[in-house]
Amino acid sequence: MKLLLTSAGISNTSIQNALIDLLGKPVSESSALFVPTAIYGIPNGGDIVRRVINGSLGDPFCELGWKSLGLLELTALPSIKPELWIPILEKTDALLVGGGDCQYLCYWMKKSGLTDLLPSLLDRIVYVGLSAGSMIMTRYGTTYGNHTLPPESDKSLGLLDMAIHPHLDHEWFPKNSLANLEQLAATLPMPSYMIDDQTAIKVTDGNIEVISEGNWKLFIP
Repeated sequence: MKLLLTSAGISNTSIQNALIDLLGKPVSESSALFVPTAIYGIPNGGDIVRRVINGSLGDPFCELGWKSLGLLELTALPSIKPELWIPILEKTDALLVGGGDCQYLCYWMKKSGLTDLLPSLLDRIVYVGLSAGSMIMTRYGTTYGNHTLPPESDKSLGLLDMAIHPHLDHEWFPKNSLANLEQLAATLPMPSYMIDDQTAIKVTDGNIEVISEGNWKLFIP
């Protein structure tokens, strides 16, 4: 399993070096697929997808200098024959999973069949999460409620026995102060990593390493 779980993307040299280490080669020699699905669960999702792809919003992610970049839209996959998209997924070097609504992303990861493929895929490719794309791999996820999914739908996949709370102390997210996130973490049964946009969690075969040029805190209940 090779995961790079970021708050905001490849925001600094340390996180980029961690990505290169997981890939085993330069980004310029690596292929990637971008999963924008979670972004559609927040207001103006379509425009945000465009801006993330062209690099005009946030830190480098899609526009990092990949050898090739494709899109994998999970909502379309149930109506497409598997032989059209699974081989492409299996050949990619990195799966870039964008932020947005955890519940919406989790639902479509399962509905599309991607969840069933993850155990074998993660032995070969690097999973790079951004915000909700990172949170979904843990036991804790959130939702904005801008969808019509059943309320009981899962908000995370629970592959890692921890929680990630991104965007620590970010001006766009006033509720994400350290004090507020500590209060939230105290209600959860698993360890919580509170990370700012200069921080990422690197997971290699179960080994967890914090990569940071900013601020973070581990809260153990």
